[in-house]
Amino acid sequence: MIILDGKSLGIKRRAALADWVATHLERAGRPPGLTVLLAGDDAASATYVRSKEKASAKAGIRGEVVRLPSSVTENELLARIEALNVDPEVDGILVQLPLPEGLDEDVVLDAIAPSKDVDGFHPSNSGALWQQRGEVAPCTPLGVIHLLDDYGIDVQGKNALVIGRSNIVGRPMAELLLQRNATVTIAHSRTADLERQIGDADIVVAAIGRPGFVKAKTLKPGAVCIDVGINRTPEGLVGDFEWDGLDQIASAATPVPGGVGPMTIATLLHNAVCAWARHTDLPETPS
Repeated sequence: MIILDGKSLGIKRRAALADWVATHLERAGRPPGLTVLLAGDDAASATYVRSKEKASAKAGIRGEVVRLPSSVTENELLARIEALNVDPEVDGILVQLPLPEGLDEDVVLDAIAPSKDVDGFHPSNSGALWQQRGEVAPCTPLGVIHLLDDYGIDVQGKNALVIGRSNIVGRPMAELLLQRNATVTIAHSRTADLERQIGDADIVVAAIGRPGFVKAKTLKPGAVCIDVGINRTPEGLVGDFEWDGLDQIASAATPVPGGVGPMTIATLLHNAVCAWARHTDLPETPS
C-alpha cells in the first residue's frame, strides 16, 4: 500500500510557493496579505491557526491573526470583516471555524468579499465552482486533488464515494472529482446499504468525523482511501478509516495525521497567493 504523504508534499508545495512569491514580489509591489480571524478559545482552532501563521511566514506571506474573545458580537465581527474587505493590503480573509455560540456562521462567511475568500465558502465562489467557472476551491478538497495528482492517481472513469455532505469538504470534493471525470456518489448518515457502496468504490473519501468508521474488510481490493477525519481519542489522533488490515486491501491511503491536514494548509496559502496575483494584476497565478 502506498502511503500518500501529505506532510512531505505540503512542505514541497509551500517551498515552491515561496519561490513564486519571491520571483513576483518586485512587480507586485507588496507581499501577499492574509488575515485570520479567530474568535473564542477553542484549543484545536488555536493550534491550527498557529500552524497557518508559521506556514504563511515561510511562504513569504504577510500573515496576521486577529484574536477575538468568545464574547465578541456578530456586529463586531462583521465590522472587522468589512474593514478587511476594503483594506488594499489584504488579499485573503479567513474566519476560523467553529465560531462561538450565538454567532451565525452563514452570515459571517457571507460577509467576506468573494475576491478575498480564500476558503472558497462564499456562495458566489461555491456556485462558480459547481459551474466550473471558479477561481477558488475549498482548501481541503483541492488539497486532496493535488495529492492525487502528485502520486499519479488518475480518477477518470473511476467510481468515487464521498462519505459526508458538508459544504466544507463533501460537496466540493464531489464536484472536483466530477471535474476529473470520476463517477461520484455522495453518501451520508441516511444512505441505505453503505457497506455495499463502499465495496463498489475505487476511491473512498471519508469526511464524517467518526473514528475507524470505514472498516478495511468493507473496501474493494485496490481502493484508494482518502481520510479527511481527524478524531481525538485516548490513543491519539485517528481518522475515519480503520487502519488495522488496511494495507492488505487498499492500494493507497492517507495517514492521520500527516495526510490531508498538511495539504489543507498548503492549499490555503496557494489560494491566498492566487488572490494576491489577481489583486496586483500579475500576468499569471501559481499552479
